[in-house]
Amino acid sequence: MSLLAGSDWHGRIYSRGWTDGTGGVRAVVSPSTGEEIGSIGLASPGDVTAAAAAASETQRAWAALPYNERAAVLRRAGDLWHENAEEITDWLMRETGAIGPFGGFQIMTSAEECYEAAALASAPYGELLRSSSPRLSMSRRVPVGVVGVISPFNVPTILSIRAVAPALALGNAVILKPDPRTSVSGGAVLAEIFSAAGLPDGVLHVLPGGADIGAALVSEPLVRVVSFTGSTAAGRAVAELAAKHLKRVHLELGGNSAMLVLDDVDVDAASSVGAWGSFAHQGQVCMTTGRHLVMASIADQYVEALSARADHLPVGDPTTGTVALGPVIDAGQRDKIHAMVTGSVQEGARLAAGGTYENLFYRPTVLADVPLSSTAYTQEIFGPVAPVVRIESVEQAIELARDTEYGLSLGILTRDVMRGLEIAEQIPSGLVHINDQTINDEATIPFGGVGSSGTGARHGGPQANLEAFTDTQWVTVRGTLPQYPF
Repeated sequence: MSLLAGSDWHGRIYSRGWTDGTGGVRAVVSPSTGEEIGSIGLASPGDVTAAAAAASETQRAWAALPYNERAAVLRRAGDLWHENAEEITDWLMRETGAIGPFGGFQIMTSAEECYEAAALASAPYGELLRSSSPRLSMSRRVPVGVVGVISPFNVPTILSIRAVAPALALGNAVILKPDPRTSVSGGAVLAEIFSAAGLPDGVLHVLPGGADIGAALVSEPLVRVVSFTGSTAAGRAVAELAAKHLKRVHLELGGNSAMLVLDDVDVDAASSVGAWGSFAHQGQVCMTTGRHLVMASIADQYVEALSARADHLPVGDPTTGTVALGPVIDAGQRDKIHAMVTGSVQEGARLAAGGTYENLFYRPTVLADVPLSSTAYTQEIFGPVAPVVRIESVEQAIELARDTEYGLSLGILTRDVMRGLEIAEQIPSGLVHINDQTINDEATIPFGGVGSSGTGARHGGPQANLEAFTDTQWVTVRGTLPQYPF
């Protein structure tokens, strides 16, 4: 069975089936070749209004279904990710520049998100509460109604499905706005999977578009909760608009995550960990290791080993051979990366590896002796760049790791794991990995950052998802009418 080949998705949006959007049509372009590989429909604010009305109408019947029927749809959706893995991987490679194994990881994780959501449908959803009156008192979690999901380009299947699946499982309808650059992998694929899984028409809508569609989604009165993944700057705008409309919003934003490399580690092994943390998926991951804080006694050795790995990593079109890195998403992102690299070198950093590109293929880059004031150190690069700073003490490492507006992920490499835990307790971070790099994610784990990395709201795990996509309702029951003094 082909998921997309026989579908009428080209040039269209998904709202009660595939239909023409009123925002125009956009070409789907491969960042590896520049080739047009399809087209997607773009939504207008009017399409958002219509989708919200349809979603609100169909949500009530969806929520009223027995939980096991909703769970069956989610389980079937999970199976469909695996059954269509080859086709989806091909789209991920061509549309997003992901290498094959990273595409496979996205599919596996997306399936797990659906399976975990299926289990969520049958999870306990309330508790008995004591009351001073003669009545049964309880709280229960009820669907919010319509959930808006705004997802980015970089890991489009996971960053869409991790909100879509639990929201659906809990009885909500969903309007998904994927990034227009990756709306096949992050949008059309989900629409076809849930349609084939038996989700009723009108419960899920996929509306690709730009910032105006995101703003319309956040402003729409029928959308009660918004899940946003993207840059910190865009997240602030979403939060401000959501606050104006008294709307709950979950923000998963940028990062500039540190990895501390202490002097008791195997340096060569540590360089492999660091290379993955900075170069995986061309560094286009919010959790990417953005700062390597390395003890001075091993810093030169670490830079040499990391640079050797960077120099030997093959870069190219993932569809034409075995490569470690594919292209970055577009010329704008490439130019931003290169400006940060060259600017940091001008500010005093030493270019130890990389720093060059061909078309959208940026070489994995190592910057040594990076000044603390340079842009490559202070800002999120979102590219395959590893800035290395030598540190004189653990205390200095803690101070530098703390000295950032972000707080998404943290890695600490040391043979003394208890010391690693003690260090971690002093550094604000939503995620901490002792003896690992900063890119880690599982469907069962509450995920989110603090500070400018997000609101601390979490996706993943039954409790976090319940809190994210339901409202708490207090219910009391009396056997007889009470008597009041009126």
